[in-house]
Amino acid sequence: MKSTDLCPQLQKSMDIIGRRWTGLIIYQLLQGPQRFNVIEAALPISGRLLSERLKELELEGIVLREVFPETPVRIQYSLTDKGLALETVIRDLQRWSKIWIDCDTNNVSSTLEM
Repeated sequence: MKSTDLCPQLQKSMDIIGRRWTGLIIYQLLQGPQRFNVIEAALPISGRLLSERLKELELEGIVLREVFPETPVRIQYSLTDKGLALETVIRDLQRWSKIWIDCDTNNVSSTLEM
């Protein structure tokens, strides 16, 4: 692969996972399949924005949305193989950030402790 072939792929990757909250949503789903309200409770994000990000991740093939025909209807989100492949990237960013990023703990929810 030519180095010029890599740039558009890298840029698209960064555009996808670099959106606000997307990395943390993926991090949350690394724990396993979860319902919307569980993800929403774990992250300091509005329901509207969480819904938007989950739809984007579903369109990219990173998140799977499963609807279970129960009463009431149960909807569960999980990472696809494509999404699970991001685990090493997320963990590497986690390690990098612990070394290089000085984070104001007042701006980060304690539930996000990595």
